[in-house]
Amino acid sequence: MQSSVLDPIQLSILGHVCMALVLGALIGIDRELADKPAGLRTHMLVAGASALFILLGESLLRQFHSDSVSIQSDPFRLISAVVLGISFLGAGTIIRRDAAGKVEGLTTAASILIAAAIGICVAVSQFLLAIGVTCLVVGVLRGLHFLERRLRRYAPRGHKPISS
Repeated sequence: MQSSVLDPIQLSILGHVCMALVLGALIGIDRELADKPAGLRTHMLVAGASALFILLGESLLRQFHSDSVSIQSDPFRLISAVVLGISFLGAGTIIRRDAAGKVEGLTTAASILIAAAIGICVAVSQFLLAIGVTCLVVGVLRGLHFLERRLRRYAPRGHKPISS
């Protein structure tokens, strides 16, 4: 099956991926400013890739569906595959720094995972949800960072907080 260069389905997918990239960038900017191992480009690519995988699955289903062939689809499997792949990427950002057990990168790993979820939201046209969650995530990363610093001042001596 051949499609034209200006195929409306492909243009729609491209628009969704662009939106996912922009929303991923908003989270990535925070991680970049915090000098974390996964920053702007990583978060953009995670959100964009997640949207693309979901939309390609939907497109493939449409392309190969016909009256004579019955194809069963399970969208949860596709989402699970995306989450599994992104989880490996996030795990790579988690580092144990010293013998004392200081762990870094947990927040960045979580932000990568939620960037993927935002990409999936965009892919299934849940735009309000995607934008709202992006705002919440940026609020958590930026707003709670200041609260964490204040709480560290009151932490008991010898307490080793987990670093983000």
